[in-house]
Amino acid sequence: MDEKRGWLAHLRRAVVSLVPDGARRQDGRGRTLRLSVGLAAGYLATTVVATPRAHAQYVGQISSIVMDARTGAVLSQSNPDLQRFPASLTKLMTLYMAFKAMRGGQITLDQSVPVSAHSASMEPSKLGLVPGSYLTVEQAVLGLVTKSANDAACALGELLGGGDETRFADLMTRQARTLGMVNTTFRNASGLPNEEQMTSARDLAVLTRQIITEFPEYYHYFSVPAFYFHGRQVPNHDPMLRIYPGADGLKTGYTVLAGRNLVTSAVRENVRLIGVVLGARSNPQRSALMAGILDDGFRQEGVADVRRPLVLARGTHRRAAIMLAAATRGSGGPEQVAELPSTPHHRAGTHHGRAHAPVHMVAAGHAGHATRRRGRSHG
Repeated sequence: MDEKRGWLAHLRRAVVSLVPDGARRQDGRGRTLRLSVGLAAGYLATTVVATPRAHAQYVGQISSIVMDARTGAVLSQSNPDLQRFPASLTKLMTLYMAFKAMRGGQITLDQSVPVSAHSASMEPSKLGLVPGSYLTVEQAVLGLVTKSANDAACALGELLGGGDETRFADLMTRQARTLGMVNTTFRNASGLPNEEQMTSARDLAVLTRQIITEFPEYYHYFSVPAFYFHGRQVPNHDPMLRIYPGADGLKTGYTVLAGRNLVTSAVRENVRLIGVVLGARSNPQRSALMAGILDDGFRQEGVADVRRPLVLARGTHRRAAIMLAAATRGSGGPEQVAELPSTPHHRAGTHHGRAHAPVHMVAAGHAGHATRRRGRSHG
């Protein structure tokens, strides 16, 4: 009982210090009256606990930003600092961490990545990796930039995190703080739903600019239109590579709570812009918004307009949506998601030992990348 009284007294003293002076009840001599336990708990809840919850998202209320990749100057923005669920845009930080580890010699493109039961259990979108099998770092990178494979992201995160995805997510968050991403917290390597995993349009633009400027030798992976994995072609889900002149990466993302997210970089007349759109309601809306803000950004930079495909020509929203949806249907695959209902998967790799298969990246004609094969790979 004495212990309980002591705890309550400590609670009252703590809360009195938090309550604004004007809210404290006073007697005739100006002394602060003792707060009841109920009032103390009420103040404690409203003052200490009432912080924005992760589920308070704004699907349909767009967050966007356009940044000059060379200078970091912001050319336009709308709600750039609202905290949002990143969905598969999380993989941009997973890739940043992988590029950094390769630069530092901790891992190599040809290095084997073991597939754990945990990573193989990730929900689609996925490559269908089997526990006990292997893939290479390069295959994992390609799986992230093309199919946005959650199993490959988790396996790569476990490799970089010493076998623990949670430890890797902590490293991701620390790196985000180092880069100045003040509104970002990571809880996994893939972007699969977690109410504590947050970011903002501004933070993603900062991260993208860092990837482009710090790792130019790896940036070309984002423009790969497809790669072959265990005999099947895995297409790139980024529609901007096909429909926006000058676009050469980076990433799409979707969950029900996040909405449709997109990060794009495009180059015209030696001017590179970075665009971020978060919370769109549909893929056509997302792509049309991105095209519009990038066009406006290039105009601000004095770059002449480029004739775009009809699917992105200005006009009624319905017409643009219909035409853009038709272009997407012909892209060879569905839009990537971080969260999908479970469906039967094609399972790649082997349960026993290591199977060898070459990495075959389909050439990106507009970017000038040649078809490429790299040594042995394990899957």
